[in-house]
Amino acid sequence: MFFETRDGTKLAYEDYGQGEPILFVHGAMLSTDMWEYQFPYFVEHGYRVIGMDRRGHGRSDRPSTGYDIQTGADDLADLIEHLDLRNLTVITHSMGGHEAVSYLARHGDSRIARLALVSALLPFMKQTDDNPHGIPEPIIAATLAQVQRERPRWLAGQAQVFFATHLGNDVSPALVESVIAQCLTPSPWAVLHSQRAVLNTDLRQEVAAVTVPTLIVHGDADFSAPIDVTGRRTAELLPKADYKEYPGAGHGVYITHQEQLNADLLAFIQS
Repeated sequence: MFFETRDGTKLAYEDYGQGEPILFVHGAMLSTDMWEYQFPYFVEHGYRVIGMDRRGHGRSDRPSTGYDIQTGADDLADLIEHLDLRNLTVITHSMGGHEAVSYLARHGDSRIARLALVSALLPFMKQTDDNPHGIPEPIIAATLAQVQRERPRWLAGQAQVFFATHLGNDVSPALVESVIAQCLTPSPWAVLHSQRAVLNTDLRQEVAAVTVPTLIVHGDADFSAPIDVTGRRTAELLPKADYKEYPGAGHGVYITHQEQLNADLLAFIQS
């Protein structure tokens, strides 16, 4: 299924089940397919489950513009209004957290009941004078250069730390290959500009202004979103949030710790 955003971009979405709605927002380079181990679980527990492919990703259009965080937030708003979603739980992964928090800042929380931030890159990744524990600019630039030079090689090199298999997380080679294949589907243009946006966008004020009930889930071995820069810092900005650290979990916690994550998300929604 498709809908059209305010700038005429056609975005793909999926909609399953009936009941209270849950909107899943996927991470960078991935698509709605990443939630393979979440969608059936929540439909079977009586929820309506929706996922949208970000522009440039999955089955959505590949325009040349709109890869900033604010446009991503507006795309979410257009889907929410298109489906007239209310009392909505928003569950995000990685870059999806930026878009959801930006949505709340730009469009308010009248339709949002609660927010879950899984392995989010929030609140601000880049090192600055007032963010000394962030990632130094030369490292960010080098990473983007590696992705641009040879994305398949970079992804293959990230596989172990993405799942933290060196810490005993059991992920088959076939599954690793599947995730890499997903990450190769977005347009190179979308990947480059989305990565630039998420690594350089400061949402500290927006995170601190979130008032809806929030769950933060982060692996303490997350290499893509180092926990001291992201999860723990976000928890400091949202002291009333429910904060859970998963020992030995990497960025791909939605796969390696799927049973624990699903149970924690369900308990959060039902609380």
